[in-house]
Amino acid sequence: MVTSRWTAAPPQAASPRRRGAVLERAILDAALEQLSTVGWNGLTMEGVAAGAQTGKAAVYRRWPSKEELVADALQAGLPRLEEAPDLGSVREDLLALCRQARDAMFSRPGFALRSVIHECDPVQVERFHGVIFDGVVGPTIQLIGDIVARGIERGEVRADAANGYVLDAIPAMMMYRNKISGSEWNDQEVEEMIDRFMLPLLLSHGA
Repeated sequence: MVTSRWTAAPPQAASPRRRGAVLERAILDAALEQLSTVGWNGLTMEGVAAGAQTGKAAVYRRWPSKEELVADALQAGLPRLEEAPDLGSVREDLLALCRQARDAMFSRPGFALRSVIHECDPVQVERFHGVIFDGVVGPTIQLIGDIVARGIERGEVRADAANGYVLDAIPAMMMYRNKISGSEWNDQEVEEMIDRFMLPLLLSHGA
């Protein structure tokens, strides 16, 4: 009996084919990864497909355009700020909320969002307005409003402080300083913003 010198390699198990929600999640994650590393201008549907280990056709079948894919990826990935901190004082509540917002800004989805804001032209940014406002700015303003309202009830905050200009101040400051000067909002910067900027706007004379 002749024994062959060649031994067939054992068959390798094929990787399970992902479908439905599992594949869509992988594509959205790959889009966020591309945005946070190569930015809006560097993101391609081919690169997203490669990152998700799927074919380009699978991406285009679900998202006909780069804008639609990125909008869904941001909506799915952005951290949610759902409840205002309640630590007993408006200062501590605002500090805690600003740190949460800062951490969201510097998460992977936060980097992805900022690449869209910084690199897109005005027409493209307008297409993402709903994602940016509904996912980030609006909830933050709502929670600041909750903190201010509690402060008014305690007599700590002036009754006329709950207005749109005051509530817009923190998101506007954080986004402006990050975009213009690249501020990363470390804990000291957050504290200075609250102590030197927000508290003088908010506190009643008797607080």
